[in-house]
Amino acid sequence: MPFTTLLTHPGSAHKDDLLACCVLLAKNPVAIERREPTPEDLADPSVAVVDVGDYHQPELGNFDHHQFPRDTPPTCALSLVLQRYGLYEDAMAFCEWLEPAEWFDCRGPNHTAKWLGVERDVIGKLNSPIDMTLLRRFAANTVHMPGEPIWEMMKLVGEDLIEYLTTTRQRIEEIAVNHELWNLGGLQFLFIPRTDPPSEDPSAGLGHFLREKGLDQSVAGTIYPDRRNTGYGISRYNDHPSLDYTQIENEPDVHFAHKSGFVAKTTATEIDRLQQLATQGIIS
Repeated sequence: MPFTTLLTHPGSAHKDDLLACCVLLAKNPVAIERREPTPEDLADPSVAVVDVGDYHQPELGNFDHHQFPRDTPPTCALSLVLQRYGLYEDAMAFCEWLEPAEWFDCRGPNHTAKWLGVERDVIGKLNSPIDMTLLRRFAANTVHMPGEPIWEMMKLVGEDLIEYLTTTRQRIEEIAVNHELWNLGGLQFLFIPRTDPPSEDPSAGLGHFLREKGLDQSVAGTIYPDRRNTGYGISRYNDHPSLDYTQIENEPDVHFAHKSGFVAKTTATEIDRLQQLATQGIIS
């Protein structure tokens, strides 16, 4: 059943409770209350209790992790909400920021820095004024209602996150159906043909697809439809050192080659010509 109220703890706000509420707002555009839950709130499946209450009972809408044993893998309120909607596994695969956010919320900055293999002061250098403002404004009021700027912004964040996860999954499935692997000049290339209807962003999801299929270490380059014209983009994957597409910048059917050599755009559409251009970018 949909939630009629979202409830989270009062006082200072953190990224995990704010983002958990964002996802819930996208699914349930209702008021947010920032207060301690009552026993009645915890027993009411129409009230989502987030990051407070000492219960994880998704069937009752309770999403707290603070009662978990100390040796539990880092899990935050956002993790539990994403699990509720079947989005957690894709979020872990597609959102590189999620696992560090779990660590930071559960283990704090010192342990998170050690886990990441960086100095403690690096954590502070990653802070954004966008984060600071959203968290401060979210913490400032005890109730947030539809129509208020912070409520509307949080709903947009939740909608965009859900859309990103679902469209990326759809894109990976499309690539799985349509892709070809080419061996050219001793290197492997991922080729994505133009489809009908065409993809809005043909290069989207390529990296996630390659990692999911265990190809990210073997593929050197990608060839995909150019969303700005009827030709193709040819690019190196993961900055592969054996590819430099400034080498084809003077070809008559190449209208753009980035000066760093990582990508070129061609009007060519024939398979033989695309393979020829991709091969010409190989350096010793």
